[in-house]
Amino acid sequence: MGTIKSILLAIIFTILSLQVNAQRNYGLEKSTFEVSGTSNVHDWVMKSTEGTGTANLTVIDSKLTHINNLTITVLAESLKSNKTSMDNVAYETLDTKTYKNITYVLKSAKKVNETTWNLTGTYTIAGTSKEYKTQVNITADSGNFILMGSNQMTFADFGMSTPTAALGVVRAGKDLTLIFNIILNDTVSDSIRLTSN
Repeated sequence: MGTIKSILLAIIFTILSLQVNAQRNYGLEKSTFEVSGTSNVHDWVMKSTEGTGTANLTVIDSKLTHINNLTITVLAESLKSNKTSMDNVAYETLDTKTYKNITYVLKSAKKVNETTWNLTGTYTIAGTSKEYKTQVNITADSGNFILMGSNQMTFADFGMSTPTAALGVVRAGKDLTLIFNIILNDTVSDSIRLTSN
């Protein structure tokens, strides 16, 4: 009886060990964030490549099986257009003197197929948080994972007034599109990797 119990405990311990070691920490290696919208004069776009972030992923046989957590931060004033005057209006709207960062925190993730995931997470912009569902395309590349997706949102979603410029002559539209393309790089230490030792 003691032998059977020992074997069962050994099996359970092995399974738990495999699950723990399949979880790996990742860092944001490279990113592109794009916010676009319209105005009564012309369409506009602002971009940033200065995002930071961390993730914990479950990866088995080089395949992503679960996204345990994901947090992304973008410095608000790293978003730039090709016009300084427009940037200044955007920063005033975002109140970047008070709220320096734009953040995203994952709440849950559901795998649809090998490359498609449905994520639910919270964006915090200009001090206001709102939950969004996002369909994300995820592909593997030499141990890294590339995430691409987008969200439709409005200024009002985050308590912001629709910006204007030139004494109100130029008026932005209420709708925004946020597009992201990020690369997560495996940062797990050798000490917690599954080894053959």
